[in-house]
Amino acid sequence: MGEELLLQVLVAQRQQTYEVFAQDYQQAAEEVALLRGDPSIARATVAERTFRRWTGGRVLTLPQHPAPLVLRHMYGYSAAQLFRPAATAPLSPTAIPLLNESDITMTARDAAAHATDAASLTVPDTTLDQLQDDIARLAREYSSTSPLDVHSKAQELLLIAQNLLERTQKPRQRENLYLTAGQAAAVMSAAAFDLGLFPPATQLARTAALYGEVIEHGPLQAYANGMLACLASWDGRPAEAVRLVHKAQNFGGLGSVAATRLAVIEGRAYAHLGDHQNAERAVRMSLEPVITGRDDLHDDLGGEFGFAADRVAMGNATTCLLLNDFTRAEESASHALELLAAQPVSERPTLVAAQAAVDLARARMRGGELAGAAEALQPVFRVPAEWRGIGIVYRLGAARAELTRADFRDAREAIDLGEKIEAFTAVAVSKTLPGSAHPVLER
Repeated sequence: MGEELLLQVLVAQRQQTYEVFAQDYQQAAEEVALLRGDPSIARATVAERTFRRWTGGRVLTLPQHPAPLVLRHMYGYSAAQLFRPAATAPLSPTAIPLLNESDITMTARDAAAHATDAASLTVPDTTLDQLQDDIARLAREYSSTSPLDVHSKAQELLLIAQNLLERTQKPRQRENLYLTAGQAAAVMSAAAFDLGLFPPATQLARTAALYGEVIEHGPLQAYANGMLACLASWDGRPAEAVRLVHKAQNFGGLGSVAATRLAVIEGRAYAHLGDHQNAERAVRMSLEPVITGRDDLHDDLGGEFGFAADRVAMGNATTCLLLNDFTRAEESASHALELLAAQPVSERPTLVAAQAAVDLARARMRGGELAGAAEALQPVFRVPAEWRGIGIVYRLGAARAELTRADFRDAREAIDLGEKIEAFTAVAVSKTLPGSAHPVLER
């Protein structure tokens, strides 16, 4: 055993347990922060493991900033003296010079060691490039991948990004990784939403927004807040949805696709509020967005972050249904399906096509066209169970409710169609997953 360090002696004299030391240290940190005008110092804390090392004689180098300042404030001795044998300490702490040659030497050595550690914390750029390629591919293949598979793959990419963040200190690499992590969280949120898992979808959207806030990435924050607005509408809070859309619209750096997407979400939220004037204004804005530029998320990356003309038409069809404008709803839904039919079969977004078809059927039901509605639903019934997201299921729920109208109720075709809808939704992934939501939204 070597000689006791001065800090060991002082802690013993004051009978400071770890709990007492931690409280004294925090108070001292707050006082130092006030004296030096540096609020960051006030957040300084000491882990029990560090306390045991400091008071166990196992200190090879001085602790890093702001510990030397806080310890000096607590005991009146410099850090260099506190971590030397007590026998070498001056009798009075007031006699200690503010800085001596030993302090300078040890501080320089610690600074060099810290810089060396930081320089060693990096990852190959090729690893980051591959991760960015993977998230871009997943976003672009969203429409051709089932929601469960999307969620699983995005979760893996999010964990990789988070792990790599622990391994690099390069500002450029960290910014790229925060963006990739935010994109992965955003894709997971969209998949969770399609699966009817609203609480996880909300948490993941907020996570994506926070990552965007860390790197001040307006498009990512706008996408995430747009998703939160969708979730608020589905949760029966359209006024909150409008607030979130307006928040999203005020982020910087947005392109025309972002503006279009947010206008579609805004139109539906206003329609739920019964505000026809603002809903109509939002529909017009979605067709002729004021913003004409591009951004690196919605326009350049695209995929799930994009918002093609077929999604615009499908979204506006739903808004028109909520406004009881069944003629325009049918026109918009038909337009969406026409745009989708022009795409290669392998590239058609299953969820968008099915939702547009259901909206077309609902519009026709409102016009008394039962046969036309049944025809529109035929391709929907061929959608596999793992693709039957919440958007399809609850639109079908609204269609099922339409079939109970007096003019349909006793028709054989209406009875058969209602039974098909019930059988279809009973095994849908968004109805069978534990924890999935069951709101009554579309009306």
